[in-house]
Amino acid sequence: MDIDKKIPVIAIIGPTAVGKTAFSLKLARSLDAEIVSVDSRQVYRYLDVGTDKVDLKTRKEILHHLIDIVDPDQVFSAADFSAQASDAIERIRARGRTPLLIGGTPFYYKALCGSLSDDLPKDEAMRMTLEGEISEHGLAFLYDELTLADSVAASKIHQNDPVRIMRALEIYRLTGKPITWWYEHQKKITTPYDIFYIGLIRGRATLYANIEKRAAAQFDNGYPEEVEWLLLKGYSQKLPALQGFGYRELVKYIQGQCSLEEALNGDVKSTKAFSRRQMTWFKHFEPAVWYDFDTVDIAAALDDALRRSEKHMEGVSE
Repeated sequence: MDIDKKIPVIAIIGPTAVGKTAFSLKLARSLDAEIVSVDSRQVYRYLDVGTDKVDLKTRKEILHHLIDIVDPDQVFSAADFSAQASDAIERIRARGRTPLLIGGTPFYYKALCGSLSDDLPKDEAMRMTLEGEISEHGLAFLYDELTLADSVAASKIHQNDPVRIMRALEIYRLTGKPITWWYEHQKKITTPYDIFYIGLIRGRATLYANIEKRAAAQFDNGYPEEVEWLLLKGYSQKLPALQGFGYRELVKYIQGQCSLEEALNGDVKSTKAFSRRQMTWFKHFEPAVWYDFDTVDIAAALDDALRRSEKHMEGVSE
């Protein structure tokens, strides 16, 4: 075996609500694959309805990795994901099966491909200080500080994303240099993987309709009760796991700060904005083949994706 040859892996990418899960299950059956979830919210236990996890019956049929691996109050970084995903890929291959990555968290893909450094400093006391400042002054206060310290990073981070805002400021305060500087000067890690990306897209009108339909179904099928249960069990609303879209709106509803309809509308609006940010990242991923489900028959796309995936796993160029 050529020791310099990279490990072939298949990945399915695309914006939320495009249909990645259903497509991945069909492809997994044809490839005899196990799925590695690339989703920064599905790693958390007890966040089920809001993260749209695959049901347990399906997960017994097709093995899934990196779902339900940490509690909502545990820290789980992109570097943690990279380490655990690499371990899962190695074990899947050892069983003679195909690793199939599926998920919509671009940051995790970049970590797995060596585009992020895992040696940047972390300090729990600093993180607690930042959380305290959010409580006292609001998230906008920290975002303004980040904008002054690192306008490039601020332009790439949503102003309502507490996890990435705090991480960027944590690095800046600890090192005196902005996170952008570190990413430009860090030692690049050579990825051991040769990833073939299968991209799924839909027209914006169709995608938005899917988002609205899914959110309404989640709200009707236990989403508010899930968030209420998490709060009753003592999980703080300030945790990154409960700061994501949908969860933060439902926290406000449960606390009497808005109506259920307003929470739903807020969730839909935030999810649509997230889908746009996802595509800003994903459009740069390569090598990739993209299937527009508004114009391409899904069965035909599956056949083509299967053919290309088998060639990739065999090391055959198109």
